[in-house]
Amino acid sequence: LSKYYEKAYEMGETSRICLKYILVVGDGMSDVALEELGGKTPLQVAKHPYMDFISSNGLTGLLKTIPTGSSPGTDTAFLSIFGNDPSKLNTGRGPLEAAGLGIDLNKNDIAFRCNLVTVADGVLKDHSGGHIPTAEANDILKSVKDNFEESGFIEFYPGVSYRHLLVLRGATHSDRVLCTPPHNAINRKINSILVKAVDNFGKFTAGLLNKTIMDSYKLLKNHPVNLARVKSGKNPANIIWPWGQGRRPHIRTLEESFGVKGAVISAVDIVNGIGRYLKMDLVKVPGATGYYDTNYEGKADYALKSLNDYDFVLVHLEAPDEASHARDINLKVKTIEDLDNRLLGRIMDGLTKDYTIAVLSDHTTQTTDGVHSRNPVPFAIYSDQASGGDKVESYDEESMKAGSLGIVEGTKFLNYFLKKNK
Repeated sequence: LSKYYEKAYEMGETSRICLKYILVVGDGMSDVALEELGGKTPLQVAKHPYMDFISSNGLTGLLKTIPTGSSPGTDTAFLSIFGNDPSKLNTGRGPLEAAGLGIDLNKNDIAFRCNLVTVADGVLKDHSGGHIPTAEANDILKSVKDNFEESGFIEFYPGVSYRHLLVLRGATHSDRVLCTPPHNAINRKINSILVKAVDNFGKFTAGLLNKTIMDSYKLLKNHPVNLARVKSGKNPANIIWPWGQGRRPHIRTLEESFGVKGAVISAVDIVNGIGRYLKMDLVKVPGATGYYDTNYEGKADYALKSLNDYDFVLVHLEAPDEASHARDINLKVKTIEDLDNRLLGRIMDGLTKDYTIAVLSDHTTQTTDGVHSRNPVPFAIYSDQASGGDKVESYDEESMKAGSLGIVEGTKFLNYFLKKNK
């Protein structure tokens, strides 16, 4: 570490200079250079003075959150950020989201993320069913449960907006299937992206899921909620889409690994689920939606309040990722600016002393095509106990290349952030 941080990082196992740690993650905030922005990324164009303060007064670099060979996604990235090797522990995002919903899985159970999506003329048009509100989604999912849970081995659990869960119970089923993430398959014919068996063990499960998918369209295309949505010019949530399957993983807790007590503030089940496996407490914020209209200020206020009871608080914001999946460049810039001004700035203005704060993107989400990528993401760490800094004036993908920390493996991030520099 740099000389000017020597004092702040001079500690043993039982003593720390910085007592409180705040990690702010803008989901999918990092991007690629866009022609529409003159060859710049949304982070390069957006105004984010608080991120810039952390960058110019703290330590900076690029974080490789997606290990080679792993699928780029929130599950992989967060496992990596919290010191776990995704290639060994990540069985799929489904069981992680199950934990976020408080659903217990037995060793033979398989959990799938289950989107409500939009299909038109046999083509997948929208991965989010028009970002259907939770109340409407719950009405639709009730119909799904009533019609497809009679068998006793397939279960559906409501989540938030379009994000729900499907669980196959018992040893009859196999996780040896390939499921296509819907946000990676916009404008593709659904017949080309249905569930595929990896081997003979997966054939029964693939067949069951594909039948359920197609039968759900017959059920939902004329559902009253969807008819009303179409009439008002909105995309209907007219078919289910299972993906991200896996079995229950075994993850070392945050306190076991780093000796700190943590809390999670997020409206997204996958992040809350990883938090549960890490034995971090979940802090619910009224009005937190996992969308552009989320309660930015409420998340900041609850984060500050949570520091009274916890050593470590993770604040996660989904909005930039959603803007990228919608391929809306201007909206992505706005969500970054809202994160900085309404969330990060409010937190920093409310902090007093003895703290370390970091900001990063969990993964890159390309607004060009709405797809996640493996590019290293910018990160910055600031301690009020330290003097000097990298003098990197802007928090963005290009500027961070000059950071003193260079390119850091994602699993090493908490070693820097929590000063466990072994």
